[in-house]
Amino acid sequence: MSAVLAGLRLAVAVAAGFTGVVALTHWAVRRGHLAPFGPLPRAIRGLSDPLLRPVERRLLGSGGNPQQAPLWLFLGVLGGGLLLIAVAGWLLGALERLWWAAGAGPWALVYVVVETAINLLIAALLVRVVGSWFGVGRATRWMRPFYGLTDWLVEPIRKRMPPTGMFDWSPLVAWLLLVLARAILVGKVL
Repeated sequence: MSAVLAGLRLAVAVAAGFTGVVALTHWAVRRGHLAPFGPLPRAIRGLSDPLLRPVERRLLGSGGNPQQAPLWLFLGVLGGGLLLIAVAGWLLGALERLWWAAGAGPWALVYVVVETAINLLIAALLVRVVGSWFGVGRATRWMRPFYGLTDWLVEPIRKRMPPTGMFDWSPLVAWLLLVLARAILVGKVL
């Protein structure tokens, strides 16, 4: 399992390194430190243009500057790669715990399933909250599963809580209830 994570980390590091070189090369050409038609900028542009075109179109569509596409590509690859490593580490850890529990008896399996379910609900709740900060709501196709996983807990809390102005405290209360349930059922506080 650790070999898979090591390979994934290496792949993310290589991809982030390449996009970092692309961003630095574009920056150096714009600043006049490199000749635009020199061998290095031409090679980098030839390799990176298929990756940069969709980012440039997205920036143009949202009113941004397409010259910032190399920086956004680098930040997207770095952030997406770190997220991929975190999710893969969590999934591999959950699989390891399930494998251990399968050999340790039925109560160990129940323990691991309950802990994994609560952790999954906490992660879905976090994605829901962070998405709402950026204006990505229930109507967005990729956010629907997160709302579907957490609505059964958040909506009843929201209906029973008094209005508190512009802040919705129901996800925080739901998170506290999940942490409390995990502490009671599994014995793990944070």
